[in-house]
Amino acid sequence: MGNLLKVLACAELEHGPIVFLDFEHAQPTEAETAVWNQVSAVLEEAHGILAELQSYNGAGQEIRENPGDLALQEKAWNAVCPLVAKLKRFYEFSLRLENALRSLLEALTSPPYAPMQHLEREQALAKQFAEILHFTLSFDELKMTNPAIQNDFSYYRRTISRNRLNNQQLEAENEVNNEMANRMSLFYAEATPMLKTLSNATTKFVSENKTLPIEDTTDCLSTMACVCRVMLETPEYRCRFTNTDTMLFCMRVMVGVIILYDHVHPVGAFAKTSKIDMKGCIKVLKEQPSNSVEGLLNALRYTTRHLHDDSTSKQIRALLQ
Repeated sequence: MGNLLKVLACAELEHGPIVFLDFEHAQPTEAETAVWNQVSAVLEEAHGILAELQSYNGAGQEIRENPGDLALQEKAWNAVCPLVAKLKRFYEFSLRLENALRSLLEALTSPPYAPMQHLEREQALAKQFAEILHFTLSFDELKMTNPAIQNDFSYYRRTISRNRLNNQQLEAENEVNNEMANRMSLFYAEATPMLKTLSNATTKFVSENKTLPIEDTTDCLSTMACVCRVMLETPEYRCRFTNTDTMLFCMRVMVGVIILYDHVHPVGAFAKTSKIDMKGCIKVLKEQPSNSVEGLLNALRYTTRHLHDDSTSKQIRALLQ
């Protein structure tokens, strides 16, 4: 991740002191260890998932070959089945990621500490939260640019349906049954499936924790957005970065927490009352090479909930056009 040393957060936040988040070197305290170990076990799989997705080439050629030839049909089926097993692993990983996010939200918003105090006290958990968001946006960027995923899965479902009509059951159904296929279909139908999973999980977390003020969750998200923005726009911090991966890490985390905030907060991230400086965040993104941030800008354009509300200023809308 590069030289992510101690980072100045939001001096301009209305409440609380300046927060420093050590995204690179933070180690869990004794109080953090149980949650940190649980989340760490999930994050250890993340790099492998991304590597598999990056190398996912699909079975397009086999599927396009003569559909009337039984031998070629079998060849296509044999090519698709291991790919669908891989897609199932990705989907099941999203469920584990959802549970990990919930554990982190519980730890970073629980009484008696305020959100700012949590971020100061639980640096290792804040780092893991950032790593989940980084993975999520990385996964979704790869998925959005790979139509083979939905093409392969559609072929799989068509073949299963055709064989059911002929009263035949294929061995692959034992691994991906109809119920699992329906859930996977909904997941991959989303433009950004991992981000949708986290957004739903965050919204559910807030709705199920009636005694927890919603501000405890949204303040945690807005503070992290500010941490990343200040890191990116301040030369004295930015000059410590040793590679472009660090910049991209910060940008992805910033965009991720903005989207979660926008889904959870009643008026969203784009209103004047928002605790996130949306103009500053968008400006930081637009100052980077377009090929590295277009996917992140699209995530703000198409996966947020309140961008087109009347409360969103024309200036912010224009920045995202």
